Amino acid sequence: MPYMSPLPLILEPAQLLPLLNSPQAPLIVDLSSEDNYRRGHIPGAAHVPPQMMLCNRPPAPGRIAPVEQLNRLFTYLGLTPDTHVVVYDDEGGGWAGRFIWTLDAIGHKNYSYLNGGLHAWLGEDYPVTKEVEDPNTGEVEVEIDPEQLVEIPDILAGLEADNLQIWDARGPLEYRGEKVVAQKAGHIPGAINVEWTELMDRARGLRIREDAREYLAARGITGDKPIVTHCQSHHRSGFTYLVGKSLGFDIKGYHGSWAEWGNHPDTPVEV
Repeated sequence: MPYMSPLPLILEPAQLLPLLNSPQAPLIVDLSSEDNYRRGHIPGAAHVPPQMMLCNRPPAPGRIAPVEQLNRLFTYLGLTPDTHVVVYDDEGGGWAGRFIWTLDAIGHKNYSYLNGGLHAWLGEDYPVTKEVEDPNTGEVEVEIDPEQLVEIPDILAGLEADNLQIWDARGPLEYRGEKVVAQKAGHIPGAINVEWTELMDRARGLRIREDAREYLAARGITGDKPIVTHCQSHHRSGFTYLVGKSLGFDIKGYHGSWAEWGNHPDTPVEV
């Protein structure tokens, strides 16, 4: 049986603090900007530049990185099947959620999101360090599970069968086609627009808002159908993917996102 950690998916700073110096300390991954990491990070946290998770090739640079690149990333982190990963960032959960989506894509299920990330941690006056951490590296070979990846044909089939809900995490101007960042402007037909930052509670250190389920239901996202979430590059939708998981929704992230959909000659668009 694979090791299953007792730590919850959504981990509060007060729950992480006593683990920092324990023998059971998790692998803490910091996806903040390099400047913020050097300015002060959670003790023991290893820094990962978010670009390591991405293929970085047009027209859809946000697609998942090739497996060789992921092998380098997870070898650097020394990821084992038993490793429990706690992930955070400095922006309220976009890159952290994308990292969790990446762990799902390689079949690694032991992870937590530090609720609110660096903002919430600093808001509690918990300790930070400028000491740069090198994790315990160890040779790792991962496999990407194609079942976890959503592609254009999957979305087209779901729209055709009306058994899929699209959660567009971009801003309203992008959704309405007033801000154009691809060859085509607008949104996937039938998509519901709830911008990612709407799910963050600014009064609580950017934690996930406590009424997220009710807030989404009022907008039409109820979880009664499978959900695919996207943005422009599956960065902002990393957070909405995480929120959906925390609510128990059947949710997947579309890694090609609008950069792919909006630049493809045969994809339908609504404005």
